[in-house]
Amino acid sequence: MRLFVALTLDAAERRRVAEAAARLRESGLPVRWVDAESLHLTLKFLGEVPDRAVGVVEDVVRRVAASIPPFHVGLGGIGAFPDLQRPRVVWMGVQAPPELGRLQARLEEEFAREGFAREERPYSAHLTLGRTRPGARAHELRPLRELASLVDYSGAIEARTVDVMRSRLSPAGARYERIAALRLGD
Repeated sequence: MRLFVALTLDAAERRRVAEAAARLRESGLPVRWVDAESLHLTLKFLGEVPDRAVGVVEDVVRRVAASIPPFHVGLGGIGAFPDLQRPRVVWMGVQAPPELGRLQARLEEEFAREGFAREERPYSAHLTLGRTRPGARAHELRPLRELASLVDYSGAIEARTVDVMRSRLSPAGARYERIAALRLGD
C-alpha cells in the first residue's frame, strides 16, 4: 500500500485555494493540476508499505501527534520547485509555525527508528498545485511568473489531526484516501 502522512484541508479551504488558483489552471500552461479534493500538506512520504506494517505507521503517527498541540498553518503565495523560471512543481506557500516543524521532525525521527528511509532533502512545507507535464518547454512556462504574481490568496489550515493517507496511482493521476486521522495533543 502506498502511504504518506499529511495535514489535510477542510472542504471550504480546498475550494478557496482552487478558486484562487483558477487563473493558473485556465492559463493553458503544460501543467497537470492537482484536483481540489486532493490538496494536502505532506509531512512524510512513506512509499510502499506492506499491509502488515500499516498498524506500525498508525502507532507512530498517534504517538507523535499526541505530543504536539493543535495549531494553525498560514497559506498564501505561489512558487515553484526549483523556481518559477524552470518549474517542475507549482505550489502554494505555507507559513509554518514552530509546531509544524516539530511535528515533521518528530515524524521523520520516529519513522527512521521503525526502519523507514529518512528523507534526504530538507523539509519544505508547501501545497502542491500542479506538476509540469513531461516534455514541456521553457517558453511554454514563461507566463507562470506573471500569473503567479496575480494570485491573491491568504488562508489557513486548522491542524487538529494528522492523517495517514493512501495514494492510488492511475493514468488519470493519483487519488488519495484517508485511512486514519490521529488527533493532535490527544
